[in-house]
Amino acid sequence: MAELPVITIGGKGSSLSSSSVCSLAKGLAHLRTDLSALNRLDSSSSSSSPLAHNLVSLLPSLPTVEECRASLVVLLCKLLSLSGSPNVRTVLAVRLAEAINSRDLELGSLVLTEEEALALEEFKLSSALCGICALLDHQSAALSTVSDAVAAMSCEALKADVRAFNSMDLGDGYAAKEVIAVANDLKVLLNGSKLVGKLEIEAVSEIPQIHASLREQVKSLHSKTRTELNSGGKVVTPRTVVTTLLSVASALHHLGDLSLSRAKMIVDAVGSEDLRSSLVALFEKKCPSGESLISGFKLVSHLGSDAEVNYDNFAHEVNVLMGIVWKIVTWEAITAFVVLEGAELNVKKSEGSEVNGGGNVRVEKKSEKKKKVVLGKGTSVVVQLIKDRLRGKGGNAVDSLGLLVIWTDELSSFLDPKDPEFDGLLNKVKEIVESNESRRLPKLPKGTRDFAKEQMVVRKTAFSIIEEVFERHGAMALDTPVFELRETLMGKYGEDSKLIYDLADQGGELLSLRYDLTVPFARYVAMNGITSFKRYQIAKVYRRDNPSKGRYREFYQCDFDIAGQFEKMGPDFEVIKILTELLDELNIGDYEIKLNHRKLLDGMLEICGVPPEKFRTICSSIDKLDKQPFEQIKGEMVEEKGLSVETADKIGAFVKERGHPLELLSKLKQEGSKFLESSSSIDALNDLEILFNALQKSKCIGKVTFDLSLARGLDYYTGVIFEAVFRGGAQVGSIAAGGRYDNLIGMFGTKQVPAVGVSLGIERVFNIMEQLNKDQNQRTRATKTEVLVSILGDDLGRAAELSTELWDVKVKAEYSVNKRVTKHFDRAKESRIPWMIIEGERERNDNVVRLKNMAAGEEITISRDTIVEEVQKRLSLS
Repeated sequence: MAELPVITIGGKGSSLSSSSVCSLAKGLAHLRTDLSALNRLDSSSSSSSPLAHNLVSLLPSLPTVEECRASLVVLLCKLLSLSGSPNVRTVLAVRLAEAINSRDLELGSLVLTEEEALALEEFKLSSALCGICALLDHQSAALSTVSDAVAAMSCEALKADVRAFNSMDLGDGYAAKEVIAVANDLKVLLNGSKLVGKLEIEAVSEIPQIHASLREQVKSLHSKTRTELNSGGKVVTPRTVVTTLLSVASALHHLGDLSLSRAKMIVDAVGSEDLRSSLVALFEKKCPSGESLISGFKLVSHLGSDAEVNYDNFAHEVNVLMGIVWKIVTWEAITAFVVLEGAELNVKKSEGSEVNGGGNVRVEKKSEKKKKVVLGKGTSVVVQLIKDRLRGKGGNAVDSLGLLVIWTDELSSFLDPKDPEFDGLLNKVKEIVESNESRRLPKLPKGTRDFAKEQMVVRKTAFSIIEEVFERHGAMALDTPVFELRETLMGKYGEDSKLIYDLADQGGELLSLRYDLTVPFARYVAMNGITSFKRYQIAKVYRRDNPSKGRYREFYQCDFDIAGQFEKMGPDFEVIKILTELLDELNIGDYEIKLNHRKLLDGMLEICGVPPEKFRTICSSIDKLDKQPFEQIKGEMVEEKGLSVETADKIGAFVKERGHPLELLSKLKQEGSKFLESSSSIDALNDLEILFNALQKSKCIGKVTFDLSLARGLDYYTGVIFEAVFRGGAQVGSIAAGGRYDNLIGMFGTKQVPAVGVSLGIERVFNIMEQLNKDQNQRTRATKTEVLVSILGDDLGRAAELSTELWDVKVKAEYSVNKRVTKHFDRAKESRIPWMIIEGERERNDNVVRLKNMAAGEEITISRDTIVEEVQKRLSLS
């Protein structure tokens, strides 16, 4: 028998880990107490004032030897941490170490001093709790890894659809990191598998979320346990440990429930009736039931919520629940392995038939010959490890049932953390996942996203609607470079200038990625001496921002701008009217357009006593009111920007004003209004009166709210400012914004050309549209293909000829060449192609084709010479 590894505790600077406690508790390692730690204790072996306290009576009493041993390890470590204490004798530490190393925790009798009894009493509770936490910490981490590998095997055994593992980190700061990590690990394990991708199974699609929950709780438990194990003489606060363990128990319960569901489905999927019957009998006898899992979790929940918690008993029951879940996952592995590698069981069955006089062995073996199963690169390694463990273990079995019993016993042992070979299995699974790190799909940069085929359909639909609205109002398209001279962009965005992406100097020019489309438009107008221009542009812009839900670093903007001298407030009205048309025709749901005037805002700040040089920086603070409460904004204005509390309070009173445009305008213009004392405010109120009357005549004023808190922090705004927000369930923030900027074009050294514009935040609109499709269970069709040309055989020339005839008359068509008719129908159904033209050898000989209407399920035979005309006729009717 191999000599056990030695774990030393009590040394200077040493720390105690969960894995060390677990190894000692399971008897897989030998404990050694550091000599220097023993020397710091009282070396005398007797006491002048013994108490009638036996050592055994003061130690934690736990139901299992493993838990008791773990508790003693922690207790000994805490006693040794009382460095220099003359009140704890060396003999006590030695006796505890001997007990830990003994098979049956043989403590013997030892009369304790009063000081020793007090120390043991003080650490008794925390040692038991920390000891069991260490066991749970180590085992839950192992379970998290093993359950991923077992779940991957189940996916193959069930031939499950694993598209749920394709979730990617979109870089928007909103993705659940552990969910993405689990999905990536499952993809690594299943890489190259030819078995997955057939059936949609809820117990498979939920794997990333449920397994991620356990990972999160494992990390929390590990952090808590590591702290408590090495807290020295400090006593644990048990309530905080209970809270952590309750979360772990909940995650274990969900994991066990999902694992049990898959295991039951796998049993039902066993092909051989005899084998299935045998497996069911063993499964029902040895695998924990759903009722036992629920009972275990309910007991933990009850004990943990009790006003007077018995902490030892509570921690023990969490450990019991852990054992139940381990057994369930083990049985999931057993059932998956039987389905994936059960051929040997059928061979044993055939051999048994021969022994009993059966004469059809050769026929049976031939009928049972199957194609080679291609497992994932990761799962194939795990399966091979199991096969290596089982090799030579079924020699005495004469039938499939006998071999199955041997397999289940061996696998149950192999997946038991106490098994000497378990760590090898665990490390191999970790190695598989980690070694495949470089072969995983590359990670997207934060704040960017890819768009799949279904999403591109939504985008193209939205862009076509937007372009149609813009062109309806006489706008012309414009495109500008993705980067500009840095001097072009700087000084235009106020405090947001820090979000501009600067590029490395590559040719003597300092360049930056464009922050928006408005400044490049202004540069274009100024550079070309244009005095009147109505333009639109749909292009990507870049911001060095912190990603969040609906907030990206690279995203599309859809801009509409009117530059030039026109009737007073005419362009402002048309831009807001266009915004209502866009949001109505995109059909995203209810929205609100908040509107204010920059001059009115300046007048308000003047009235409140804000110095003119601080107008813009205070506007930047007010602009955050849609995300932060006023008290927080007030603190920023007072503490960071130097306003008095009185001035900030005055601003707070004004920015609460919002309501129907004409009603609030009337209030602000009534006699005695403070706004009538400021010339800039009077100009703004007169502008808004013209605008609101036009919006009322245009029947879109109901979508507009006059809101004095709207500030729009960009420096270049000079007049009307507005912002559209979605009022539905999805929290996406602003979906469009804009305003008047009369001085921006003149900043480029030319004459002033007044302008006003709107920018639609299309990425957030896409998020809303995609969510609406999801909520309504709408599937987006990724292609516009109208006809699938299906050639039964391998004649590409026939496919090319017929497809070309359809393409020549502008019919959207694809072709498929395959001998198996099911492949053609699967492709048509998957792509939702409405029509199929089918030609096989018989049709070719008769100079006909079959035309199938996929929606109606109807099929007719048509002459090959007239098929193009027939297709055109049916497409025009549909």
